[in-house]
Amino acid sequence: MAKKKKKTEKTKKTEKEEKEEEEDIEEDFEEDFDEDLDIEKELNLLDTDDIDAEVEQAEKIIDKDEEKKQLYLSCGIHIGTKLLSGDARQFVYRQTNYGLYVIDLTKTDERLNVAAKFLSKYVEGGSDKVIVSSVRRYGKEPVKQFCKVLGCRAITERFIPGSLTNPIIEDYIKDASVVVIVDPHADKVILREAQLARIPVVSLFDTDDLLDGIDLAIPANNRGKKALGLAFWLLARQILMELGKISSEDDFPYTLEEFTSKIVPMYRQQ
Repeated sequence: MAKKKKKTEKTKKTEKEEKEEEEDIEEDFEEDFDEDLDIEKELNLLDTDDIDAEVEQAEKIIDKDEEKKQLYLSCGIHIGTKLLSGDARQFVYRQTNYGLYVIDLTKTDERLNVAAKFLSKYVEGGSDKVIVSSVRRYGKEPVKQFCKVLGCRAITERFIPGSLTNPIIEDYIKDASVVVIVDPHADKVILREAQLARIPVVSLFDTDDLLDGIDLAIPANNRGKKALGLAFWLLARQILMELGKISSEDDFPYTLEEFTSKIVPMYRQQ
């Protein structure tokens, strides 16, 4: 009986120690996260019509990685939604107390580089091989500038059904080899058609999106204008580096502002 009691006390002690360890880990996790993201700022970033959050700049930039990290944070590319799909779970860093899902920036950066390597093989071959489309209004300017820099084909108005599958129609795109879209929900027409034509699709991917029909997902906020501008600016720069047209990031002759939508919401115009 005494032996059994001793065993029970040992079990309770073990459970208590495990609980304390979990609390310590959780506290460390919270501290790491709080350094990167301010709750009030992230709520400002939720305005999908105009992400215009002001994030304090670091007094001293230690290296290129730190500079890129601050750029990501200032543009809100890591801010997801309050919805999380099963497909997006792998790209999420954590959930805030307000219910927002935060995208893992290391995976965003990694996928941007992978997408650049993949797209560079088609961009070099001709403009009609890469089709870049956006129905979202804040995605139109980044798409146009991206295609202007790389010589791709931009579709920022209504996508004509059959353009990728019906050789008879006037708008048929004969040499399409890859499609890039901003939002799987908003760009569902071209996404569905690319599936039918068996054309690979690269897409920005928010926390509420699904991978159905997408071959390469880039986890990122695909609603905010600053986030969209940054995503296409970085992608264009990396592709030119892959092609050997620029030797370093500093040689990229275009600014982030040139890739960012100039649309101002009505409530800000007053």
